Amino acid sequence: MYKIGVLGDRDSIYGFAALGLTTVPVSDTIEAAKAFRRMAEGGYAVIYITEALAQALEHEIQRCKDAMLPAVIPIPGVSGNNGMGIRNVKKFVEQAVGSDIIFNDGK
Repeated sequence: MYKIGVLGDRDSIYGFAALGLTTVPVSDTIEAAKAFRRMAEGGYAVIYITEALAQALEHEIQRCKDAMLPAVIPIPGVSGNNGMGIRNVKKFVEQAVGSDIIFNDGK
């Protein structure tokens, strides 16, 4: 059975434990990279990761991009939203449809 995990700073992810998700609090990028690799290779189908940490681990996340699993989903942390999640949605929609049908802002 596949698992769902949440990776990020403790304050941003502790609430997800109440939903039954595996939470992995990390305090630095080296620890986070190791934890991300363990999760990616350890039977996780979905890994939620705070946007700030996702930016720091972009190289690690790119290595999983072409694999079916895990799905890596950036989420805002307590420090706020940096726009990474919405940029990814826009990029995926453009790839699937061939144009920007959501924002259509010409940028």
